[in-house]
Amino acid sequence: MSRSDDLPRAWPSLVRIVKLGYHAEPRLLLASFAMTVLSALPDGLMALWLKVLTDGVIGHQRGRIAVGAVGLALSAAGTWYLSVALQRVDRRFRDRIGIAFQAHVADLHARVATIEHHERSEYVDRLGVLRDQVFALDHLFGSLFSTLGWLLRLAFVIALLGSIHPLLILLAVFAIAPVWSATWRPKVERETEEAVAPQARLARHLFVVASTPSPGKEVRVTANGPTIAARRSAEWQRWYRPVAAARWRTALWHTLTWAVFASAYVAAIVFVVSALDAAVGSVVLVLVAGSRLSAYVGAAVGEVGFLRGIWLDSAQRLAWLEDFADSFDERADTPVPERIVDAITLDHVSFTYPGTDRVVLDDVDVRLPAGTVVAVVGENGAGKTTLVKLLAGMYRPTSGAVRVDGIDLRRFAHLQWRARLAGTLQDFARFELHAATNVGLGDLPRVDDRAAVVDAVGRAGAADVVLRLPAGLDTQLGASWDAGVELSYGQWQKLALARGFMREQPLLLVLDEPSAALDAETEHALFERYAANAAAMSANGRITVLVSHRFTTVRMADLIVVLDGNRVVEVGSHDALMARDGQYAGLYRIQADAYR
Repeated sequence: MSRSDDLPRAWPSLVRIVKLGYHAEPRLLLASFAMTVLSALPDGLMALWLKVLTDGVIGHQRGRIAVGAVGLALSAAGTWYLSVALQRVDRRFRDRIGIAFQAHVADLHARVATIEHHERSEYVDRLGVLRDQVFALDHLFGSLFSTLGWLLRLAFVIALLGSIHPLLILLAVFAIAPVWSATWRPKVERETEEAVAPQARLARHLFVVASTPSPGKEVRVTANGPTIAARRSAEWQRWYRPVAAARWRTALWHTLTWAVFASAYVAAIVFVVSALDAAVGSVVLVLVAGSRLSAYVGAAVGEVGFLRGIWLDSAQRLAWLEDFADSFDERADTPVPERIVDAITLDHVSFTYPGTDRVVLDDVDVRLPAGTVVAVVGENGAGKTTLVKLLAGMYRPTSGAVRVDGIDLRRFAHLQWRARLAGTLQDFARFELHAATNVGLGDLPRVDDRAAVVDAVGRAGAADVVLRLPAGLDTQLGASWDAGVELSYGQWQKLALARGFMREQPLLLVLDEPSAALDAETEHALFERYAANAAAMSANGRITVLVSHRFTTVRMADLIVVLDGNRVVEVGSHDALMARDGQYAGLYRIQADAYR
């Protein structure tokens, strides 16, 4: 991502944001822009009307007095009216555009094909800043329009000063120093903040741990609340000290540049009074225009600082996220097949998590035939969940390829491939919505189809959960809501399973530890039901992948893949693997004996 100090590359990002804003709210954007620019006219002419009025009073010219007085009245009234109208238009525009930007950022996060941007530290810090900034992106347009308005006022004032003497235009040159410092300050401060972003992120995490209900029980049992609070304070200080030092340093330079401009302003007044022997009205114009110039420069500098340091930075981050989300479909030139004819294969796949050196999967070469139920087993940390996420396209292999009927998965548009997936992952979501919606979200086109929801609940074995809810599928989930009901981990997992069964014709059904909260006997019964269902619904070549660390529950699978130490060590049916008397057979017997 380009830095905010590279303006030639930053402005295109700003243009993209403006286009996005125009697409979302064209009328309000144009109204806000027009009113902001128009408000510069009466305000910028105040110095001229004061000169005319002063000349009229000194020369006893009633016509000039009338023109100056009417001009001042119209300018004052116009400034007030446009200011009030702009506030109302701008407030409505910011509310609506803010909602649009937040929705856009959330959609971009969801559109990214993989989840590495949630796990790579440099991406996490970058996107963490964007998440903080997105709630203020609605101010970008106000800042941009205000900057144009202040620059227009400056042009009026400089023209008025030039009408007295061309040398007075040099005041604008001396304004360059504070303008430069205003654009330099945010860059330095932003770079410092990004350098210590991990400390800020850890401080926020510790605050959440210390102040939210989920970890609250363990914090109290272990009595480590004071330790967490102290660590949070220490991490915050590690973030704040360099940030504060950068702010003080840039503030000092900014003060010095303003001193340069103030000296030039005083010199200009002395020049007009002593060297030009100008009329009183001209002196008044220079005094008023010069003070206005100072105020306008200050306002413009402030807006430029915000625009450069925050809004351009936000625009660049948002443009980067847009490009990042779009980059995953650059190779997408093949439609997703309607059915799997041959198999999904992992062709010498290796994978290392972003930002680490540990190889999670090493040269995995395995074939998952169409229409089969495949069980993936292994010890904790063997790479089972990672393999599933590679099949779902949530990660790209570090080397090798995942192929569907011989076609590299990266050649499918990821949204099209995801539309043909179903199932439940180990780290499932808990949507605090009505139970029916919680399940229906598994297939958005049918989210309100009650019959489909009921069917999915039945196939997932979650009917007992729904029966215990006060209002059945119409129950609000989550204890923090009015009439909301909190569920146990196992109940949440069953509803997640039902959500995973909403899609009726997926090409790949993934069940990653779908019943980890259940006892072995119940899990075994559920797996038998899933396997039978998969066999009955495999007309499109559906492949069902069951992941479990319990060997005794997966014997009904057509194919069992055994992972150990990031490699595939055995592949075959239960009977074949038992006959081989290898690692699977040994672990199976150990677990079977434990459950007797």
